[in-house]
Amino acid sequence: MSVNTRTLKGSAEDVWKVLADGWLYPLWVVGASRMRDVDDTWPAVGSQLHHSVGAWPLLIDDSTEVLESEPGSRLVLRARAWPMGDARVEIEMHPHADAGTTEVVIREDATSGPALLLPSPLRQPTLAWRNTETLRRLAFLVERRQRG
Repeated sequence: MSVNTRTLKGSAEDVWKVLADGWLYPLWVVGASRMRDVDDTWPAVGSQLHHSVGAWPLLIDDSTEVLESEPGSRLVLRARAWPMGDARVEIEMHPHADAGTTEVVIREDATSGPALLLPSPLRQPTLAWRNTETLRRLAFLVERRQRG
């Protein structure tokens, strides 16, 4: 499982507000290119985001489902990215109240589909690179909201 960590300027609640706005998903998730719909109950367990992956004109409509949801603390998703398969994505927030920062941890690995044909040591560097950029984008959104 790939594990990435970044400390963001802002509270866990600030991070959660970005995660809880499903329409922002393509702004911070690498590979998601547009939103088609967001379930009204997002990010409750069982709710889904309906998004597209890829670049126009080669877009694939897919979805991401909430498996676990602890507001301000933890969000676990089943992300579909066919034809590659499904992935489990765990996002945890660990606040540092005295510093006004939050450590965000993303853990991800493939759970089904052709991506599992690659041995884990070959999958992990790509996931680590992707989630380093995902956390950078998330930080931009959270920290920009602090200024504006």
